[in-house]
Amino acid sequence: MAKVLVVEDESDIRQMLVQHLRGAGFDVVGVGTATAALESARTEGPDLILLDLMLPDMDGFEVCKRLRRDPLTERIPVVMVTARGSEMDRVLGLELGADDYITKPFSPRELVLRIRRSIERQNPAPANGDLLAFGELTIDVPGHRVLVRGRSVDITATEFRLLTVLARRRGRVQTREHLLQEVWTHGERDEIDVRTVDTHVRRLREKLGVAADLVETVRGVGYRFGGG
Repeated sequence: MAKVLVVEDESDIRQMLVQHLRGAGFDVVGVGTATAALESARTEGPDLILLDLMLPDMDGFEVCKRLRRDPLTERIPVVMVTARGSEMDRVLGLELGADDYITKPFSPRELVLRIRRSIERQNPAPANGDLLAFGELTIDVPGHRVLVRGRSVDITATEFRLLTVLARRRGRVQTREHLLQEVWTHGERDEIDVRTVDTHVRRLREKLGVAADLVETVRGVGYRFGGG
């Protein structure tokens, strides 16, 4: 389920967008300020940000600039939604790194379609939807197998989930906190801390051998899968 961060200061519009996107099958987080948007983009790890331009504490153009300067959020697709429909505004938004620009009023069906297309462009599906292939590494998701140069690698269930989460978000930095939330169950998280992620990444790299470099460390932040 793809996660969408909705940034809209008008609560009724925000609630409408949240409900509609949830109805379309998305996991949705809604916030009403630029400050909350920047924080949520770092902590929630959304697959896309739906960004209103007219915010009370900072305009959406500045938010987009800051997202693109932050290594933790620079690859997250941004779709701007605004009543400002001039060509100058659209060009500026795209130049600042927005992936799409939608002018109000808009069709909810069109919005969902454009969100899905933006996410797909950032994370294109592999030729075989059951396999994630990156050079010498292949992840057979339904078979719960990892192969390096065609040979099966013996990894634990936790290591498999960790590798799959990273691979599905390739090119995007994942914090230790986010990986802990995504990979470990609630009960497991009660007994471990974020440094456990480092231990599992180290063991996973050892097992991947020649493909170990695909799991990159982003110092002071977390990890990124570098296959593409």
